[in-house]
Amino acid sequence: DEFYPIGGAQAVAALAFGAGRLAPVDKIVGPGNAFVAEAKRQVFGRVGIDTIAGPSEILVIADHTANPDWVAADLLSQAEHDPSSQSILITVDEAVGKAVDRSVDSQLKTLATGERAARSWSSHGAIIFARDLDEAAMLANRIAAEHVELAIADPDAMLPKIRHAGAVFLGHLTPEALGDYVTGSNHVLPTSRAARFSSGLGLYDFLKRMSVQRASPAGFAALAPAALRLAEAERLPAHARSISIRSNAAAEDAETGDVG
Repeated sequence: DEFYPIGGAQAVAALAFGAGRLAPVDKIVGPGNAFVAEAKRQVFGRVGIDTIAGPSEILVIADHTANPDWVAADLLSQAEHDPSSQSILITVDEAVGKAVDRSVDSQLKTLATGERAARSWSSHGAIIFARDLDEAAMLANRIAAEHVELAIADPDAMLPKIRHAGAVFLGHLTPEALGDYVTGSNHVLPTSRAARFSSGLGLYDFLKRMSVQRASPAGFAALAPAALRLAEAERLPAHARSISIRSNAAAEDAETGDVG
C-alpha cells in the first residue's frame, strides 16, 4: 500500500502523469474545489475519473410538520460552502415557506460564514411552493440535487417517488450535515443534475467488466452468414474476409473430410 499526503490540482497531475516515486495511476476519484474539478477534466482520457463535481447542492422538501428554523439551518449548511452552492426549499405549506425565508435572513446574521452563505442564497437559493407532495417529488426529480432532505410527516412513503438524487435524508432528525460526517454513506455524490444518470462513488467505480467470446465450429457456422451480410452491407471487405476465409476453410475441410 502507498499513501501520499498531497491534494489539490497538483495532486491530480501527479497521479495522472507520475511524480518521482509516485507512478501514474489508472483512475482518480474524489471531490475537490473548482481547480481540482478542472484538473480532472483535463486528465480524463489519460486516466479514468469518477465524475466532475460541481458546487454543493441541497434540496429540502417540507410540509406543515417541518421546523422552519431547522430547515433554514439545513439550507445554509450548504450555502456556506461556496457562493456557487445551491440551496432549494420545496414546500407544500405556504406558512412554512415564509417562516423559513425569515429564519434564513435571521441566521445569516449570526454565521461566521454569513457573507459567503448570503451570496449563495441570494444568487442560487430558492423557495418553491408546490400544490402537493406529488408535485414536489416531480420538481425534485427534475432538479436532481446532490442532497435531498424529506422534512415531512411520512418520508418513507415519499421515498419511492424520489428517482433522481445523490443521497436522500429521511425525516426531521436526519440533516444533511449528519451525512457529511457520521452516518457512514459515501459522500462523493453527483451534482449539476448528474444524479439523473449517475450515482455516488461506490464499489462499482473500482471494478470494470470485460467480455469474453468463443465460437465452436457449429456456432461459427450458424453465425457466420449473418456476420458476412452485415460486413458486406457496411462495405467493409476486410471484415467480410475475416469471416469468409474461415467459412471457405471450413467448407474445404468438409470436402476433404478433415475435421481439424
